[in-house]
Amino acid sequence: MPETFRIGLLGHGTVGGAFAELVADRADHVANVTGLRPEVSGVLRRSSGDFDAILEGSDLVVELIGGLDPARDYVLRAMAAGKHVVTANKQLLAEHGEELWAAAREHGVQLRFEAAVGGVVPVVRVLQESLAGAHVERLHGIVNGTTNFILSRMAETGAEYADALAEAQQLGYAEADPTDDVTGKDAAAKMAILARLAFDTPVKLSEIPYEGIEHLTADDLEYARDLGLGLKLIGTAERVDGGLSVRVHPAFLYGAHPLASINGPFNAVTIESPAITEITLSGPGAGGPQTASAVLGDVISAMIPPASTPEPADELALIADVTSAFYLHVEVADEPGVLAQLAQILGLQGISVKSFVQKGLGTNARLVMVVHPVLESKLFAAVEMIAGLEFVRARPRAIRVLDEEF
Repeated sequence: MPETFRIGLLGHGTVGGAFAELVADRADHVANVTGLRPEVSGVLRRSSGDFDAILEGSDLVVELIGGLDPARDYVLRAMAAGKHVVTANKQLLAEHGEELWAAAREHGVQLRFEAAVGGVVPVVRVLQESLAGAHVERLHGIVNGTTNFILSRMAETGAEYADALAEAQQLGYAEADPTDDVTGKDAAAKMAILARLAFDTPVKLSEIPYEGIEHLTADDLEYARDLGLGLKLIGTAERVDGGLSVRVHPAFLYGAHPLASINGPFNAVTIESPAITEITLSGPGAGGPQTASAVLGDVISAMIPPASTPEPADELALIADVTSAFYLHVEVADEPGVLAQLAQILGLQGISVKSFVQKGLGTNARLVMVVHPVLESKLFAAVEMIAGLEFVRARPRAIRVLDEEF
């Protein structure tokens, strides 16, 4: 009989329950692969279980509580006791990752976290192992399945944001309180982790500017189709002028971009490096069974130990003002001289127009354009000036466009 490998489970919600079932279902297979038979030896629930007893009776601890406290304390105590830890907690890693990875190195244990970033998409393992020798230049990611589902439904059906969100909640793709998802905070936490791995430099969630999708309208997606564009919530981490830019925001993509076809509750990450050109990893980004599968994969990896996350190799400055193409939506009264004044303002900021669409006439005219790449500060300065014009009826909407083709 294979020796038993004891797993202490912290948290028994949707993912924790699915993980416990998966361990029982796959125990024979794991025993064949590793020579050890996994079993859940103790469970900490909100209303039952004792952490110290679970810690004492386990070889590895799986943390699926979420949040910062008491998860941080439990993870640190488990590693100090010489236990490997597997977590799906992106908020914890985005805020306290360096402290936790340092503790793992100090105590000679592993801290594994594949499920914290992209569900079953194995981007953490690819960055840490398969591409460990590559010089990564840029990551683009759709790393939040909730927002990707909402934007996909808005594009497919013409639904407004509120209706698409309600459908996502009904189908279980969005929480009752979807704030972290729709504001971009969840994606920003995941990008902090990916940036740390790809660029060997510490990145905290609090350092990442992020925007959500709450302000987007069905009109934006309709006009975008006329311009050959699709809309996604994109996380980006890239080298810029010797520093590092990490950000999350809605962005339009042309059809040739590898993320343009990622629809519904799926996640995907594109990794660019001179050594590999570009690779894209995609798969389901959420759901109890899917996340549980990624957690069990980490448990199996910890049972056959490779190295843990090393110390940061660099301290790159975080760059805030970067260059991007933009979609610009301006609602105006169609009067003589309107286009001339808009062109003058754009010209003052060195902004040139790539494509242009006009909808409506009279007091309900809409001018929609894509401008060539420009420093974001210049574009936003132009938006402020345009917003102050007498004939402009609503604040202009500016959404970034990823204009790379592969």
